[in-house]
Amino acid sequence: MNLAYLYPWDVVGDPSAPGRLADLGVQAVALAASYHSTRAATPYHPAHRVLDVPRPAFYLPIRRSSWARLVPAVPTWTPADAYLQARDALKAAGLQVHAWTVLTHNSHLGTANPDLVVRNAFGDPYPYALCPAHEDVIEYCERMVREILEVGEPDGLILEACGPMGFGHQSVHEKTSGADWTPADVDLLSLCFCTNCAPRYPEATAAAVRAAIDRTTPENPATETTATNTTAGESTTTTSSTPNTIESALGSLTDEVRAIRVGLSTTLRQRLVALTRTVAPNTPITLHANPDPWATGAFAPLPAGEPNADVLVANCWGDPATDAIRLARLKELTTPGQRVGAYVLALPPRPADPNVLLDHLRTYAKAGASEFHLYHAGLASPQRLTTLTQALHLHT
Repeated sequence: MNLAYLYPWDVVGDPSAPGRLADLGVQAVALAASYHSTRAATPYHPAHRVLDVPRPAFYLPIRRSSWARLVPAVPTWTPADAYLQARDALKAAGLQVHAWTVLTHNSHLGTANPDLVVRNAFGDPYPYALCPAHEDVIEYCERMVREILEVGEPDGLILEACGPMGFGHQSVHEKTSGADWTPADVDLLSLCFCTNCAPRYPEATAAAVRAAIDRTTPENPATETTATNTTAGESTTTTSSTPNTIESALGSLTDEVRAIRVGLSTTLRQRLVALTRTVAPNTPITLHANPDPWATGAFAPLPAGEPNADVLVANCWGDPATDAIRLARLKELTTPGQRVGAYVLALPPRPADPNVLLDHLRTYAKAGASEFHLYHAGLASPQRLTTLTQALHLHT
């Protein structure tokens, strides 16, 4: 089964949308039920061409009694029941509708509740990132899933950001690239040291992370370099250390820190899966997942698999060969009957070329993907939608 990803506002107010989606050749739509802030092109909508979404929101009616401390925002840029309206229109066109559910990525709730967000080893908060080490955050995610299942009645549930977000974030006027932080630095800056996370780590962890980022690691072996004091004519020896991986930065702390980090995602995921199996036992569960235990963001770490899910989806937005390796690793973690999906980018910088896309689809299928999750049918130009249709037809 192949799915096209879509926002509710791509359908609400556009009577031509369901037919356009059905003509793509997909069997289902991944429709956003909960989503973060964005600025979206709407190239087909009869009322607008650009939609500014200033805050994360929930696209089903909010029953206040169903929520606790954390209550999602109501959209004002589209009807409060936009998910339901879009769902009904898409199903009338013969499409299944799966609820695309973004969990811990929420700048609106993070800004209002700074005690619940991810904080790096320097104490800097990431307001867009709710930390699942807090029971309030897990409970919020559970209540969201329950509302989607009971009110939205989806044909499937897709869980995104089912774990902690990290340093990487497409923020407003992002100004971090000049620091020249390495991939290892980004992993280190993604470790959370909020009030619930910090006590779980070995005592020296925060100091080790700060020292690695600042290249001052006196407690660890460092690379010696010789520098000449040109004024005094003397040679002095200084030390510096640039870790190539997060493991080399953490050293003997690695195993314990990694287990704690993976545990955060595991606890959240298992509680949401258990809830889904209780509330809607026949609803398929799809996880956006990454076999890398240090992963953060939309694709949460899943280094040991999840036997109670139906589909494991890997991000395929980068180099196709590298993406295929990730897919193959995820395939190795599946149990009999589980499927692997490829989250395929159909937007720039990918060309609007059906032959290029077909080559990517074949690469992903060879690596183990049995279904394609196509991003994004509402943002793509008419030429790109044609590319999707042709590539899917040729692959079939």
